[in-house]
Amino acid sequence: MTETHPVPAAPSRRPGRSWKRWLAYTAIVVAVVLVGGWIGAAFVPRWWSQRVADQVEGSILSGSSLGVFYGFVFTFLPLLVVAWAIRKRRSWKAWLAFAALAIVLALPNLFTLGIVLGSGNAAHAGERTLDVEAPGFRSGTAIGAILAVLVFGVLWWLLRSRRSAHRELERMRAEAQARAEESAGSGT
Repeated sequence: MTETHPVPAAPSRRPGRSWKRWLAYTAIVVAVVLVGGWIGAAFVPRWWSQRVADQVEGSILSGSSLGVFYGFVFTFLPLLVVAWAIRKRRSWKAWLAFAALAIVLALPNLFTLGIVLGSGNAAHAGERTLDVEAPGFRSGTAIGAILAVLVFGVLWWLLRSRRSAHRELERMRAEAQARAEESAGSGT
C-alpha cells in the first residue's frame, strides 16, 4: 500500500510592495528632480532677478524696502508653519505637507539665496541684474530674514513663558485652595 502525503502548497506571494516597481518609480523621481534642478539652475536666477528688477525699477530705497519685506515675510511664514507642525504628533504625510508648504512659502528667499550663493552663469547674470536694476534688494532680504528669525524667537519665548506662568499660577491656586479647605476642615 502506498501512502500519499499531501504536497505542501507553494508559498503564496505576499501582497505588498513590488521592489522592482518601487525602484523604477524612485529612479524616475530622482531623474525628474535632477533634470528639474539643472533646468531650474539655468532659468530661475535670471527669471527671479528680472521679476525683482521690474518691481524695484532701479531705486535703492525700493530695493532695500522690498528686500526687507520679502526677507521678513518669507522667513516668518515658513517658521510659523514649522512651529504649527511640531505642536503635536502627526503622520508622515502631514509632515510632508507641512514641509512642502514651508518650502513653497520660503521660495522667494530661496531664489534670492540661489542667486547670492550660486556659481553658475545664471546666478552671475542674476547678480548683475540685481546690482544694476534692484540695488539694495539682496542686503535688504538678509536683514529682513534676520529680523524675522529674531521676532519669531521672541514671540516663541513669550508664548512659552506665558504658558509656564499660567501653569505655575494654576498650581499655586490649587495649593492655596487645598490649604484653605484643610484649615476649614480642621477648624470645625
